[in-house]
Amino acid sequence: MPNPREIFESYWAAECRRDIDAVMACYHPDATYEGPDGLRRGHAEIRAAYEESARLYPGLEVSIVQEFPRGDWSAIEFDAYLIDNDGRRHRVRGVNVVHVRDGRFVSVRSYEDAPGGE
Repeated sequence: MPNPREIFESYWAAECRRDIDAVMACYHPDATYEGPDGLRRGHAEIRAAYEESARLYPGLEVSIVQEFPRGDWSAIEFDAYLIDNDGRRHRVRGVNVVHVRDGRFVSVRSYEDAPGGE
């Protein structure tokens, strides 16, 4: 069974490709995602957030800075760039706290900066 970091690496690879189906495969159907814009429950609400992000920012690059694992839980610090429709890069840094079960996310809580200019 993959550990939280392995799941995150797969998830971020899919998100960088803007492959929403592959992103959603990383989540349990009843999972939660909580970010700066609120709490989302279940695939439909979570998918809508990723679709909106991909519409506003068709490009994404993510690097894992460090991980703080603890069993099925992990805090993963990241450094990312969202790339908008005009090709402008917006840096986002933060930490995601995740809980995994059976190789998929049960919950993701994202603490992140607002997108800023490069």
